[in-house]
Amino acid sequence: MSLIDLLRMSGGNLKRRKLRTFLTVLGVIIGTASIVVMISLGLGLQKSMYDEIEKSGGLTEIEVMSKNMWGMDQGSSEEQILLTDEIVKDLAGLEHVEYASPVLNISAIALKGNYEGWIDINGLSHEALEAMDIPLKEGGRLPAQNSGTLEFIYGNTVIQNFHNKSGGGGYWDTGELPDIDLENDSLFVILDQDAYYQSGSNVPGGEGDNAAPRVAKKFVVKASGVVEGTIDDWNQFSYATYCDLDTLKNVLTKEFKGRAIPGQPTQKNGKPYKYFVYNSAKVKVDDFNNVETVSNKIREMGFETYSNAEWVESMKTQSAMIQAVLGGIGAISLLVAAIGIANTMMMSIYERTREIGVIKVLGCDMKNIKQMFLMEAGFIGLIGGVVGNICSLIISLVINQVASGFGASMGVSGGISYIPVWLILVSMGFATFVGMAAGYFPALRAMRLSPLAAIRNE
Repeated sequence: MSLIDLLRMSGGNLKRRKLRTFLTVLGVIIGTASIVVMISLGLGLQKSMYDEIEKSGGLTEIEVMSKNMWGMDQGSSEEQILLTDEIVKDLAGLEHVEYASPVLNISAIALKGNYEGWIDINGLSHEALEAMDIPLKEGGRLPAQNSGTLEFIYGNTVIQNFHNKSGGGGYWDTGELPDIDLENDSLFVILDQDAYYQSGSNVPGGEGDNAAPRVAKKFVVKASGVVEGTIDDWNQFSYATYCDLDTLKNVLTKEFKGRAIPGQPTQKNGKPYKYFVYNSAKVKVDDFNNVETVSNKIREMGFETYSNAEWVESMKTQSAMIQAVLGGIGAISLLVAAIGIANTMMMSIYERTREIGVIKVLGCDMKNIKQMFLMEAGFIGLIGGVVGNICSLIISLVINQVASGFGASMGVSGGISYIPVWLILVSMGFATFVGMAAGYFPALRAMRLSPLAAIRNE
């Protein structure tokens, strides 16, 4: 008997008993949809976690920090290892490191009309800014390299930090954004905050009670770009301000000539160092699997490290446990469906005993009889798997629509159910396998029936 004949006979047998076939397939549909939806919830949780990791720096970036940086002028007995340009070069030379960039962090005051705001400035090398792939609004670009004039990339939520100096409050007080266009407006930026506040309150800024307060220099700064997104969107770039490292260093050196730069540690005698000491450094590793190796080497150099890879493994374990529990709950439904398939096949054998006997007497191979019943069971599983996946996609869409409605009101975006292509293919294959497995013993029974006893059966 050819394969075409087997397919035709199997399909015809299922069509003759439409109601029974429909009810059996319905069980597989419910079981498949249950498994897929349950696993999709676990995958959705895992995907949302990975999305959050990407927003906070990804899996191949290491943040390097000095130990006890702020205790250097307090006579600490521990030897201090400063994060300087020389150290950054050493970090960049480590195996598996694509680049290493120092991060110079300093806070400043920004003024526009009657608005005053606080900004957190991060100076990075042009290479690091390029590698960070900061998503900018249309028309935005990276700050010019070592131009002598500060240019900023503003995070999309930096505008929240401004308030009305006349007492009108800021965004968190009124719910209204200040009338500032960060993309196009020029802002006055004050790096010497002590001088700014002293001049505003007439506090002496020099030696002696009669010394005149220092005048805070105002730098005119324009934006080279603004991070893409609304005020309600969040990513790792939303709250900070970025600029070219060399330009920032030159401006700070001129502004604080002979004085300690805010945020820079000082020597035991209170004098500033002749070189810049960085708050941290960003190290980009070529592959996730090499992050721990590079981190260990950096720790051996005397620095502290942090990376998202340190806790992603525990997150994977937790996610796998959640998926196993949810998948197990859904598998119960498919197990019930498998019992239904076995029952349907057994009933079919009892009803077709004489037909099986005739086929055997006509000389049909025993293997063909077994294959025919396995195909029928496999068809039930396959049809149930296909329709079950269609149902699961619809259910997943509804779940995500409902979840997005709740998430929008809470400031959370993204779906909680995620069905990848591989899950659809695996679930259909699994449903087909379950169907054939459930029909295996009934098929054996059909194959072993005695031809004469089968023909005599009423």
